[in-house]
Amino acid sequence: MSDAETKRRLAALSLGAIGVVYGDIGTSPLYTLQTTLSHDGMKPTPESIFGVLSLIFWAQIIVVSLKYVVFIMRADNKGEGGIMALLALALRSVRGEPRSRWILAIIGIFGAALFYGDGVITPAISVLSAVEGVKVAAPNLQPWVVPITVVILFLLFALQRHGTERVGRLFGPVMVIWFIVIALLGVQQILRNPQVLYALDPMYGVRFFSAHGMKAFIALGGVVLALTGAEALYADMGHFGKKPIRLAWFSFVLPALVLNYFGQGALLLAHPEAIDSPFFKLVPAPLLYPMIGLACLATVIASQAVISGAFSMTREAMALGYSMRMPVVHTSREMSGQIFVPWVNSFLLIMVLASVLHFGSSDALSAAYGIAVTGTMTITTILALLVARRQWGWSRPVVIVAGVLLLTIDLSFLGANLIKVEYGGWFPLVLGVAIFIVMTTWRRGRELVVREIKQSGLALAPFIHNIREHPPLSVPGTAVFLTANQNAVPHALLHNLKHNKVLHERNVLLTVEILETPVAEADERITITPMDGGFYGLALRFGFAEDPNIPLALTQCARTGLGFDLMDTTFFLSRETIIADARRPGMALWRDKLFAFMARNALPATAFFQIPGNRLIELGAQVEI
Repeated sequence: MSDAETKRRLAALSLGAIGVVYGDIGTSPLYTLQTTLSHDGMKPTPESIFGVLSLIFWAQIIVVSLKYVVFIMRADNKGEGGIMALLALALRSVRGEPRSRWILAIIGIFGAALFYGDGVITPAISVLSAVEGVKVAAPNLQPWVVPITVVILFLLFALQRHGTERVGRLFGPVMVIWFIVIALLGVQQILRNPQVLYALDPMYGVRFFSAHGMKAFIALGGVVLALTGAEALYADMGHFGKKPIRLAWFSFVLPALVLNYFGQGALLLAHPEAIDSPFFKLVPAPLLYPMIGLACLATVIASQAVISGAFSMTREAMALGYSMRMPVVHTSREMSGQIFVPWVNSFLLIMVLASVLHFGSSDALSAAYGIAVTGTMTITTILALLVARRQWGWSRPVVIVAGVLLLTIDLSFLGANLIKVEYGGWFPLVLGVAIFIVMTTWRRGRELVVREIKQSGLALAPFIHNIREHPPLSVPGTAVFLTANQNAVPHALLHNLKHNKVLHERNVLLTVEILETPVAEADERITITPMDGGFYGLALRFGFAEDPNIPLALTQCARTGLGFDLMDTTFFLSRETIIADARRPGMALWRDKLFAFMARNALPATAFFQIPGNRLIELGAQVEI
């Protein structure tokens, strides 16, 4: 690719990143300053305005710029980002330490579960806050805020099937206009009241804490709203790449956000009564309705970052064994990370509409918002510090200093939001716990199923020896038996021999392994183990960001000495029927039943592995757990 083409590609991806990745954090000015300076007894006095602006500015510099854009984005798992990719990196750093792996898995899964909470609340609060602008222009339209929001959200989730690339191409130019407009609105007020720029001094934030004490700590729950979207920034790295996201942030998005926040602060210094809607009161009266329309478009786009991030994380969770298999639709031929997961899209839509109808306003939702964001941010920091120490080789003192700085900030934000649990913070916690239970139940259930299959299976070596001494009828062709245990006879093979009284000329025991890297290297993709009597062991390995295509992988086996003619190959698979049995150790009965329900409704392994139905024979087997 020539330099000119590379630059054009970088510009296009940066534009898409502005539209998709930065929509969430880019629309935070709609509600952040209003929420922080009007709740919990806080008043828009000059002292509090300077203090809050200083906190917002330095939080964006430290948390978003330094922590996420510079530090966390270094922890890319071969191009993939997000908490599940980071968890896979962290787990690789503690191989051979079962207890550490178990603790890390629990922490990472809960962080992922909270991210889904963020994916529910972000569209709700973003679109609500924009539509609420009509209250400034026409107060009599207030009863229509929720119905209009519901319609907009329906349209947003309907767009998802067209893919991130097309959505980004549509949304990118709109968000460019959005950032330019909010920057200009801020500049006009800063020029009228330039002393607001004193808030760039971090000492104003320190003085704010010394003057307000506990109220200042509670105000952090509002300040964190300026950081929403940082986690989605990392989760969407696989959609656009590291360089376009960094370029868009430092050259365009950050300056526009700072100008708008300080413009709102300048307005409040002159007109404290504007605190009921400082963002929309920046706008000249003749432009108010066009600005409300632009804000609605921008907040629809804001929701895209967490939605596409949830799609990416779900695919990674499926591959790593923490989620039931679901259909995944690829929406781009150039970027493998651009996907659409219909089940997740429907789940998010239902939960988003429920939160809009229950809370009814962006003010009510703001209490619920922070816990999901800060909880995931804290867990991301812990995992990234472990990766820095174990894989990057950072010295212990450097990791301790970085950990104290970042975790002090994260835990302060988290603590400020935990105070609001009874006012709506319970919602993401309940949602997160529910998703955590589902993910851990699926993981543990699969472990129990594999354990039962292994325990009930016949040893392979004596079976092959017996077959050689008493050979059954042999038929031409190749039989591929999917199995989790290369040392035991697959149930499907036993059933085929028992009922059909035949074996194929070649019998291949196939095991599929998902690695803790996004893409498997060529030299680790295929391992073939020849056995006696026409039996072969075959291990195929895929990365967690790949689609495991077994027929395609089999065509590559010829290079390693085991060629396949797919027209002469039959796939045999045992389909397990899960029976919940309270007498067996493992999980509580209700979790056994939950796992059995999920197993019945999961995408069949044949579809997940892209095995053609006309080459497949499925044989049933009951497994008690």
